[in-house]
Amino acid sequence: MPGGKVTVDGHVVEINDARNILEVVRRAGVKLPTFCYHSELSVYGACRMCMVEVEGRGLVASCSTPPEDGMVIHTNTSRTRRLRRMIIELLLANHERECTSCERSGSCKLQQLARQMGVTKVRFGQRDKKLPVDDSSPAIVKNPNKCILCGDCVRMCKEIQGLGVWDFAFRGSKTQVTTAFNKPLAEVACVNCGQCVAVCPTGALTVKSEVDRVWEAIQDPHKVVVVQVAPAVRVAIGEEFGLLPGEKATGQLVAALKKLGFDRVFDTLFAADMTTTEEALELLDRLAKGGRLPLFTSCCPAWVKYAEQFHADLLGNLSTCRSPQQMFGSLVKKFYAREIGKSPRDVVCVSVMPCTAKKFEARRPEFTTDGVPDVDFVLTTVELAQMIKEAGIVFNELEPEVFDSPLGMGSGAAVIYGASGGVMESVVRFVSAHLTGSDVGRVDFCPVRGMQGIKEAELEIGGQTLKMAVVHGLANAEKLIGRIKSGDAFYHAVEVMACPGGCLGGGGQPYPNSTAARLGRMKGLYALDRAEQLHRPQDNIFVSRAYEKWFGGPANANTHHSLHTHYYPRRRISGKPVVVTEHREGRPVEVSVCVGTNCYLKGSYDILNRFIELARQMGLTDYVQLRGTFCLECCDRGVSIKVNDEIITGVTLDNAEEVFKNQISAKVRPHLLV
Repeated sequence: MPGGKVTVDGHVVEINDARNILEVVRRAGVKLPTFCYHSELSVYGACRMCMVEVEGRGLVASCSTPPEDGMVIHTNTSRTRRLRRMIIELLLANHERECTSCERSGSCKLQQLARQMGVTKVRFGQRDKKLPVDDSSPAIVKNPNKCILCGDCVRMCKEIQGLGVWDFAFRGSKTQVTTAFNKPLAEVACVNCGQCVAVCPTGALTVKSEVDRVWEAIQDPHKVVVVQVAPAVRVAIGEEFGLLPGEKATGQLVAALKKLGFDRVFDTLFAADMTTTEEALELLDRLAKGGRLPLFTSCCPAWVKYAEQFHADLLGNLSTCRSPQQMFGSLVKKFYAREIGKSPRDVVCVSVMPCTAKKFEARRPEFTTDGVPDVDFVLTTVELAQMIKEAGIVFNELEPEVFDSPLGMGSGAAVIYGASGGVMESVVRFVSAHLTGSDVGRVDFCPVRGMQGIKEAELEIGGQTLKMAVVHGLANAEKLIGRIKSGDAFYHAVEVMACPGGCLGGGGQPYPNSTAARLGRMKGLYALDRAEQLHRPQDNIFVSRAYEKWFGGPANANTHHSLHTHYYPRRRISGKPVVVTEHREGRPVEVSVCVGTNCYLKGSYDILNRFIELARQMGLTDYVQLRGTFCLECCDRGVSIKVNDEIITGVTLDNAEEVFKNQISAKVRPHLLV
């Protein structure tokens, strides 16, 4: 009620635009404890920690009760204190209490509130049955024994990401937060964004650690270990050591990495400048040749996986550019290793990222050459902070150091990659100078900045009006895609980041990963950009030299091989995505196996894998392109396959080898005889 007033513990407070009593109470300087309340999520009211006494009403949940003029509110009565302590005890009784060895020890909200409420003993027994830990995901570990059923992960995944991977199952004391049919996390539609980890107040959802494997690599005398640091890490790492969000800590970060034992400390900004160059030239090429538009960015691996799972028809719109992380890994393994006289197997590439999905991205088969991954290990910001603490390094007392050359130099356009809108602004900076052929001076494209979920902008460049959109949060991306597909909106370029605020709000950033923290980090990134002498990718002479030395210039066949990639549909028809052979020009036989519902239930997935195995055994991998397809419209005739333009029905696992030899291999042999 605008203009109304309430009394909080004897002090009169204006209501103004407060949505609930909790907001009013916090304005009065009282920090009520909460588990399930997040200002950017819907109100759930499950934990009851924020209960207050309202005269004439008794106990109410402050998060779900709107304020009314004249209310008299008491936050710290004997009744409310007793209630909060009881809630903490009940939560602890159902919570695994191995706190000293928990990944969230020291930053666990349950632990903090138990101390705040003065709970020093629990009068109830411990849980009598332990549920299995799910560590199937490359990025996230789920320990249901530490879950307090606050529902934060459920609402984050459903409301902000639009996925609904998590939900409540069963009833009463058997209630759990789990996936559909309690499947392992690796077998559902999770995109590994880690936003559930970011809001989990306990250790029920944590990042899958690679710290021990990185220590092992550092201590191997036969390995050269290089590390790259993403832009959003430098404005967040300090939070783990008492600094404010956004406070610059780049020099201390580099010094810490060198003290940890990394042989070379490089900057992902170098590869981000390459990404901007390649993506901008790809956009200009599509505009000139009438290619598929809009061009979607492909820097965010969670967004890429989302598109593969739910919008396979848009994969042709995704930029073929690798993300900066994977471009950097390719440079290190294919070129830098050779320059220092090492084989790719003897060079270990470690990434420090704000993002948990980068762990998944590094494992993609597209980013492996001859069995050697381009990026070996991915550490989150929090994992790196753990290593620094484990080594006994006093972070705040370190003398600042600089990144190593030549892969340690980046422009301001690369710095802002960590914020939502940063990739789009970087492309604008490149294109504005590239099309005019002159020094246009500093370009700050402010319309794409900020925390708004969907941002739209237009820009006149070279006599053409470019329409752009920037979106963060996959639920917002889905809204935008719906408008594009319906014809209600058209853009030439769209930037998508899965995490709120962009990479600076990634699932691997320090806790609390709140709106206030993200705003501080964003402010810090733009401050670093203003201080950079290099403004555009073209200004980075080290990138220009690398292009000429290793590729003979940008945007050519050489860069396409090493700096670009391709993506595949990922329909969740089984525990694993369909594995198909890569597309190569000139293959004489194209084979599509229907994996629609009817054919799948009759064994088409097993038939597809049998075909793949037979192609390998017979040495025909280079001559047959195998893929899964959805419905050849012969549902009543058994499993259907399409060989070039011919549809064959009634295929079974029993006759799969015969069909392959007679219908597929036979079509290849004439080409082998040529």
